[in-house]
Amino acid sequence: MKSDDYVKYLTEQFVHYMNQPKDFRKQVRAEKKQSKAPVRNELFGLLPDAISHTFNYLLRRKSK
Repeated sequence: MKSDDYVKYLTEQFVHYMNQPKDFRKQVRAEKKQSKAPVRNELFGLLPDAISHTFNYLLRRKSK
């Protein structure tokens, strides 16, 4: 890909973004933020979930 093609692509994307209403851009950003995985999962994968499920299982089992 030549640099001219890349600049053209970036310009098209920027113009497309700027032509969208500001409210729509804010809404898209908010939806992206909500659908994002928690930081602990980003950093450690499923390990924190596995530990919390095991801990909760043991607590429920102990209370019976």
